[in-house]
This record gives sequence, C-alpha cells and structure tokens, in this order.
Amino acid sequence: MGAARTDAHAPPQGGIGTWLKRDARHDVPASLVVFLVAVPLSLGIAAASGAPVMAGLIAAVVGGIVAGSLGGSPLTVSGPAAGLTVVVAGLVDQFGWTTTCLITVLAGALQLLLGACRVGRAALAISPTVVHAMLAGIGVTIVLGQLHVLLGGAAGSSAWENISELPSQLVNLHGPAAFIGLGVIALLLIWPKLPPKVRAIPGPLVAITLVTAIASLAALTLARVDLPDNPLSAITLPTLPESGQWGAFALGVVTMTIIASVESLLSAVSVDKMREGHRSNLDRELIGQGAGNLGSGMLGGLPITGVIVRSSTNVRVGARTRASAILHGVWVLLFTALLVGLVEQVPMAALAGLLVHIGIQLVKVADMRVARKHGELHVYVITVLGVVFLNLLEGVLIGVAVAVLGMLRRVVWARVRVEEDEEPNHYSVIVEGTLSFLSVPRLSRVLAQVPSGAHVTVELVVDYLDHAAYEHLATWRATHVGQGGTVVVEEIGGPGTTAAKEQHKPGNRIFLAWSQWQDEEPEIPVQERRDPLVAGAREYHRRSAPLVRPQLEKLAASQAPHALFLTCADSRIVPNVITTSGPGDLFTIRNVGNLVPGPDSEDESVHAAVQYAVVNLGVPTIVVCGHSRCGAMTAALSSDAIDGAVGRWLRWASDSVSKWRAGHPLGTAAAEDGWSEVDQLAMVNVAVQLESLKQIQDVRDADVRLVGLFFDIPTGTLLMLDADAQKFTPMPGDRASLLPASTNGQAPSVVS
Repeated sequence: MGAARTDAHAPPQGGIGTWLKRDARHDVPASLVVFLVAVPLSLGIAAASGAPVMAGLIAAVVGGIVAGSLGGSPLTVSGPAAGLTVVVAGLVDQFGWTTTCLITVLAGALQLLLGACRVGRAALAISPTVVHAMLAGIGVTIVLGQLHVLLGGAAGSSAWENISELPSQLVNLHGPAAFIGLGVIALLLIWPKLPPKVRAIPGPLVAITLVTAIASLAALTLARVDLPDNPLSAITLPTLPESGQWGAFALGVVTMTIIASVESLLSAVSVDKMREGHRSNLDRELIGQGAGNLGSGMLGGLPITGVIVRSSTNVRVGARTRASAILHGVWVLLFTALLVGLVEQVPMAALAGLLVHIGIQLVKVADMRVARKHGELHVYVITVLGVVFLNLLEGVLIGVAVAVLGMLRRVVWARVRVEEDEEPNHYSVIVEGTLSFLSVPRLSRVLAQVPSGAHVTVELVVDYLDHAAYEHLATWRATHVGQGGTVVVEEIGGPGTTAAKEQHKPGNRIFLAWSQWQDEEPEIPVQERRDPLVAGAREYHRRSAPLVRPQLEKLAASQAPHALFLTCADSRIVPNVITTSGPGDLFTIRNVGNLVPGPDSEDESVHAAVQYAVVNLGVPTIVVCGHSRCGAMTAALSSDAIDGAVGRWLRWASDSVSKWRAGHPLGTAAAEDGWSEVDQLAMVNVAVQLESLKQIQDVRDADVRLVGLFFDIPTGTLLMLDADAQKFTPMPGDRASLLPASTNGQAPSVVS
C-alpha cells in the first residue's frame, strides 16, 4: 500500500513545535478575526431561528473545534448558518427545541453515513441555479421576519403573515428599536467603503458593539439578549417527538441533512477557488460536519454547516492550517464562559439589523444574471417563491423538478422556425437543439409554411439528429425539389446518425475552403456558384458577422495588434487560422516569398508597413513565416531566367540562395531531417529575412521580439525557429510527429 495522503494545509508532520515555528503567526491572528465575526452572527442566527440564544454559541464552539478538527476542508470554518435558519425555525415551531436537537443529532449521523459511503461530490449535482435561489429565498424570508423585530415587534410564523402585517408594524413602530436596527444596517453598508486599515476590524462586531454602547448610555428601553446565568444550564438533552409526528420528524431529518450538506460542500468548493492549490476532501468534509452536528445536537446547539462568510474571512486574513478554525471555537468557548453579562446588553433589534443585512446579501443580482444567461431565470424565480411562500424543502424540490423538466425539454425538444430572406422567394428554416422523433410534428408544421418552388436553406444547429427526423427531412426535401424548389441543408452542429453524416458533412465554414462546402450544396444558385466570393460574402454576413461584430465595435476607434506577421502570398497560408487569431491581432504583410527588400529598393511598401507597425502601433513581436513547397523558392532555385516583375522581385531572394548553397546551418539541419531542397531554402530564407529586418533602423531602436515560423502544408504543422540550435522544431504541445511529409511530393513549378 502507498503512503497515506495528507490534506493540503493540514497541520505539519512535525507536530505542535513545527506549527508554532511556521504557521502559528498566521493562524492565531486569523482565528481571532474569525471569532469576532462569528459571535454576533451566531447570536443573530439563534435569535432568528427561535432557538435559545446560547444554542448559537454552542454550535459555534462545536463547529470550530469538532468540524474544524475532522473536516476535509482545513480552511473552512463551521458554525450556525443563515441557510438553515428557516428550517430550524419551522422545526422549533412544530416539534419544540429539544426534539429539534434530536433532529440535528440524526442529521449528523446521516452525514457521517454519507461521508463513509463517499457520496460527497454527488451533492454538487444539484443545479447551481436552484442552490442560489434557495439561498435567496432564505434571505427574503429572514428579511421579512427580522424587519418586524427591527421595528420593535415580533416575527410572524409565515411570509404571508409577515407581509400582511408589515404596514401595521410600520405605523406602530418602536422608535428606539428602529433607530438601533437601522443604525446597524447603515454601519454595515458604509463599512466596505472605509479605508483598508479600518475594514480590518470586522464590520458586524463594530456595528453591534457601537449600537449596544449607545443603547446602554442612552438607557433605551429595548428587548435584549437573554442568557442563563450559568452557561452550562443551556446544555439540553434531545427528546423524542410526540406520537403521530414520526413522518414529519423523519422529513425534518432528511431536510436538515440535505441543506446542511449542500451548503457545507458548496462552502468547501468556494474555499478551494479562493486558495490556489487547496483541494478539499468532500467525503471527509461530510464526516466532519456530521460529527459536528452530532455533538452540537447532543449539547443543545444549533445545526452547523460550513459557513462561507467565516471561511472567506479566514482565507482572506491569511490562515494557513485548520488550527485557525479550531482556535476560533476555543475563543468562542472562553467568551461564552466569561462574558455572559456583556452579551446580555446586546439589543435584539441590533441582531435583527445584522440579520436583515445578511438576508439582503443572500439575494444576489449576479446570480440572477447568470440564471438569465443560461435560460434558467424561471427556475430561479420559482424556487425563490417556493422557499418563501411554502417551505424550504418544498421550494427546493419544486426548483429541482423545474430544472429537470427544462433539461429534458432541451434534450428532446428542438426549436424550429422559418424566416423569409431579403431575396425574393428565399427562405431559411432554422432548427436548434435535439432533433428527434418527438419534434417531427412541429418540424412538419414549420416546413409546410414554405411555399412550393422556393429556394430553402435548412440550418441544422443540432447536437443530435435521429433516424425519424432524418427520414422526414429527406422525404420533404425530395418532394420540395420535385416541385421545382431547391433545398440546401447546412449542418452547423454535429449530427448523430451515420445516414446524416453521409448526406451532409458538418464543418465550421470559418476554416473551410469555398469548394469544401459549396460543392456539397448543388442547390446553390448558378450565379453564386460562378462567383464563390459572392456566396462566401453572403455566408459571412449570415454566420460570422454577428460573431465578430462585438470585437470589431471595440476596435472601431483604434487597433493594437499583438504582432506584425510577414508571410508569403501563397493562398494556402491563412495567418489567422494557423495562429488562432482574429480581428485586431495581426498586422499582416504578404508578398511573393515573404521577402524584405534591401535599403536600395525602389519598393518601400514592406519598410513602410514595418515602420508603421513598430513606431505607430508598437507591436511587440515581428513574425516571418515561410512554408513548404514554396513556388517563389522553386523559381529562385531555377536556372531559367524569369522575366518581368516577378524576376525583378526575386532578386531579393538571391542572398538566401547563396547562403543555402554555402551550407547554412538551417539548410544542413533540414537536409538531415529529409526536407526537399526547396523546403531547405524556404527555411534558410526565413532566417535571412529576419536578419534583413534587424537592419531596419526602426526595428533596431525598438524592443521587438523576432520570431521565425515555417508552415508545412501537407500536414498543417507549424514549426518554430530555434535560433540557438539553428533548426526548426515543432511548436510546444505539437504531437503530430508527421514531419517531413512535404518530401512525399514534388515542389510546384509556379511562383506562389
């Protein structure tokens, strides 16, 4: 057996001594900050849950010490969480506090079982939209209830009651309570905008302490926290439910288990994202949470979860190991034992203000935007309404059901529509989604809207096309063509049947030559087939323009390319394809043979482009890209004289030819690798043109990186010049190992 795996950020193997030397200076201050955050939150959550206030402190102690010691996410801090407030309040109303403690114990036992069965990651299968909506629903419920407490009243038993009684509560508000509660909210809203040194002190602690001091100094008549004189008396043993309540009791156990587990695992995942290199053991985290709930319930505490507010604070202030979470529990224990009188000075309205702020933070506009972006805003809204106006479990189950139905609808239901094009008697039928037999009736209705004899483009933006749908399309196509019409079927998605693949070859037209897709569509009008540029431009406006338009809008005022790209005029070299770049990335120069004329040349077009790119645009990189089977290099090697402009231009390749014949290292290395003479010269030519670029004054004066590339046409492989090794080598990550394929054929006899 291999060595046992240790958790990231676990206490060091050297023991307490090593921890004291290495991590204590980080963990101890972090634990104190988390403790200061945890105390007011624990008190407020206990008050909102209808539980004894001391139950919140007990849960904070057990969550810190037990869950912190045993959990699989060392930097996660556990304790009472707002996410369980609604559940606990409902259970307390239904069963009483001591039976609710038993529910917490059994929920902890179930979590232990789930962790032992290694189902931690299964909880993450719940739709994030449902989880976010669940938290938002809890937030709304907390706000509706605690607003009454903040105004000097008492929270109702349901959201309907809290909403209906809010107007009368506003009319009869208790001035001092409202002042204290609104003061807490105001301080918490202002706190994040203060200087960093001030924000280092936890906002909730400052707000609660400040308004408590004001209330005491002003001798305001307010309801305050009520704790037992002896903290040990708050420990209560769980009791069984009354007869006839066992079904509801079991449902309560399952509900608490699910909600506590999901919230804890999501907190652990969030901590992983905040701390690079940190990876939680989710199954062990469930075991730690289960042990914590078992202990908290047995001692009369609230149920616990991993709490993202405390955990994010723990990470942000620099905690290194799980010792920070454990110590925070120790500090809460000492506070509970020694400072009971101080806690009893806190006004209930102050805790209500804190909870209203927490509830508002649970409703995040960003989550709504994400849900809308993914077409799940209805799932979010329905879940929130279910949690607020029914109960948490029913709301979540309804949300999950709606999300599953939406997923099934997307899987089995295709969106089909017909559009009339600008050209007369031209129509487009767009099919999106999964085109199965279930969508054939709807497809048939839409196709029936197309007039006989029309030119039709059927766009299949589908991820699956079954046999029944394919047969229906094929039959309709044959019928429509037989009536004098034309049909072009364009598969933009990846069809799932062999028959469909044989009939229509899918492909991204951005990377395909005109012949690859136009020849497969004999129904393209004759006038467009004679001029593929027209058909290509039409396809650009239909498909590519909407995709590149946002980027072009950003570039409308100016350009800032990342490289000057000098390459051959050969039609087979497409710079943006071989570099996976787009508008605004490359400032491109193309000529026969990718040559840089000398300073005495009358043709200054290359020098002008280089000067503009380097001086005006400030490009950081200049690339010279040659290619295999280059016609210019073939002509340069030929003994026959070449007349006209081509011959005069190719004199700038004579230096490359001379150096190749003199045994240039690049040519020698290429020959050893089996490249043809033309390709050897093309590689030497890249290096020679880079040297020519270095002679241009503007290039010498600028801090510019020079890069040599070579594109092998038969294999589509791009090589990079290694100046030190004087050799072209595969690009990093290239696994093709297909070179040199260009030696398998003859070099062309015409100029590129």
